[in-house]
Amino acid sequence: MTLRHGRELLVMPGPTTVPDAVLNAMHRPAIDIYAGELLRITETCLAELRTVFATEHGVYIYAANGHGAWEAALSNVLSRGEQVLVLESGRFATAWGGMAQTLGVEVLTLQGSLRAAVDPARVEARLREDTARRIKAILVVQVDTSTGVINDIPSIRAAIDASGHDALLMVDAIASLCTMPFELDAWGVDVAVAGSQKGLMMPPGLSFCAAGPRAREAHQRADLRTRYWDWTQREGPEHYQKYCGTPPEHLLFGLEKALQLILEEGLDNVFERHRLLAGAVRRAVEVWSGGEALEFNILEPEQRADSLTTVRMCDGFEPKTLQAFCRDTCGVTLGAGIGELRDRVFRIAHMGHINAPMIFGALGSVELALSALELPHTGGGVEAAVRWLAAELGEQVSPSRSSTSEAPA
Repeated sequence: MTLRHGRELLVMPGPTTVPDAVLNAMHRPAIDIYAGELLRITETCLAELRTVFATEHGVYIYAANGHGAWEAALSNVLSRGEQVLVLESGRFATAWGGMAQTLGVEVLTLQGSLRAAVDPARVEARLREDTARRIKAILVVQVDTSTGVINDIPSIRAAIDASGHDALLMVDAIASLCTMPFELDAWGVDVAVAGSQKGLMMPPGLSFCAAGPRAREAHQRADLRTRYWDWTQREGPEHYQKYCGTPPEHLLFGLEKALQLILEEGLDNVFERHRLLAGAVRRAVEVWSGGEALEFNILEPEQRADSLTTVRMCDGFEPKTLQAFCRDTCGVTLGAGIGELRDRVFRIAHMGHINAPMIFGALGSVELALSALELPHTGGGVEAAVRWLAAELGEQVSPSRSSTSEAPA
């Protein structure tokens, strides 16, 4: 028997659900790439991307996924033989370092845990050891979607400054941009990368680099630069140079609409929505983990991202059966484990175009699966999520209380 017939729900951490308004914006004929409306769309998107990156400096758009943005960031500021330090907290900073290695960069790794954030004190200590200043850049992910961790970027910046080191701070904000605060200029980030398919509520296919003044200075001497990724080439006088060829028109139509939706909601409101929905999910998982089947992957509550929650299955249990039940019976697609956490975790994304009914539907499906499959857990996770969210919202959702009390007898 299946309950899946209806609109299926995607709660994996990318690609995420695309709003109908964005899909509709993309459903139009191609237009002139050399003049007119598309030039305005490009300028609008670049200006609004500067807003979401919180920078007054350069932002670049690539027809590529997030891995393309990784390569763009590396090739624009580094030279062959230089060193970078990878701050490990999951799969993705390490993978970014692997890309640097294939480009001819020497990669050092500050080993970390799959269950905890980067320790800024260890970053400071490691940089103090580099008395020759051979390390030219530090690679870190703000939110790692494999583990569900959030790294404290301002504290890492403070650790770099305390060490007296001049390495560039390069941050992967692919899973955090427009889900949690990110401020390139205020936090002293030199390069940030992002992708379209997560908090930006777009299909995969676009990625972005934001570069501060120190990154632009390093760019002038970098010898890994190639024509496609090159920031200088993309600042040329012709519109097509911003894309190194034909612009990805229909993705740009969608991006303009997605950014409009985000800024109309307001970034602070976007962050608060993600915080509330993340808290509801975490409350449900906390209740379920009273049994023997599952627990949080990230051990410290303050290190759990508002973008997604990674749920770890305890020894003797595996997530595949639960994921299959949610998908095949309920029409809910959870995120699978990747990398070293493959076959150990499932992931509930709460990022992008998502609201309370979607989250409650996902949590209800997981709780149904836990019960139907007789996985040992404490029931009542969904109810706990509702109660937690109601308490957080408080008077905001109960204006009738005051009006009722003031009504005449």
